[in-house]
Amino acid sequence: KKADEYAEFWDNFGAVLKEGLYENFENRDKILPLCRFKTTAGDELISLDTYVERMKDGQEAIFTISGGDSELLAKSPQLEGFKARRVEVLLLTDPIDEFWVPALGDYRDKPFKSVTRGGADLDKIAAAEDGKQKDQNKEKEETPELALLIAAFKTALGEAVKDVTASERLTDSPVCLVAGEGDMDMHLERMLKQHHQLGVQMASARVLELNPKHPLIKRLAELAKDGGDGLDDAAHLLLDQARIAEGEPLADPANFSRRLSLMMEKGLA
Repeated sequence: KKADEYAEFWDNFGAVLKEGLYENFENRDKILPLCRFKTTAGDELISLDTYVERMKDGQEAIFTISGGDSELLAKSPQLEGFKARRVEVLLLTDPIDEFWVPALGDYRDKPFKSVTRGGADLDKIAAAEDGKQKDQNKEKEETPELALLIAAFKTALGEAVKDVTASERLTDSPVCLVAGEGDMDMHLERMLKQHHQLGVQMASARVLELNPKHPLIKRLAELAKDGGDGLDDAAHLLLDQARIAEGEPLADPANFSRRLSLMMEKGLA
């Protein structure tokens, strides 16, 4: 009834209450209605019931993204396709979120799903355009040139990535990284590394997604058709760009600098 006062209470004690979702199974059903969440829809804190009531036609999951800062999370490239369809995403910024969400599994028969995982299923969610136009756009994006570019990137990057695929979630950025289905959430993996709970050899390779509509990807696809000169450097640069966007350290900063300088030199020639 006093939303402003409760929001202040939640800012101070929300993380403690969410610990109960993970540690106090018997009282989970009592704690859940008290929980509030920031989302991509605005500054308002909402309950899970409100989230479910606002789900879009065709939406089958409660989408989440985890990280240390809600403002930075809201700018993540993985969110672009969700924003374009006005699909609300929970912004989870407390470390305990990495544990109670998988422990809970679902809410009102709606599974929790991180937007940083593959298989976003955005094509199932109603978009502003009609189905016929949507199918035409999809057909137009899946070109032989793009297939050649994906194959070239896979060869260039090798084991540095788990896979290279065309993205359905990107609208503005050329690339992003996502976790493969069944792999550890990207934020959880970074958090475990920071606390030395996960060795480098246990880290999962990520899936590099390419935005078929982005001018840079379209141009690289044309180059792939014409023989692919410079695609190796482009592949590594875009992978490093995706890592930077995720706040991850570069595997080889010196080579990143060399490739960037070379590409800028070619562009200015």
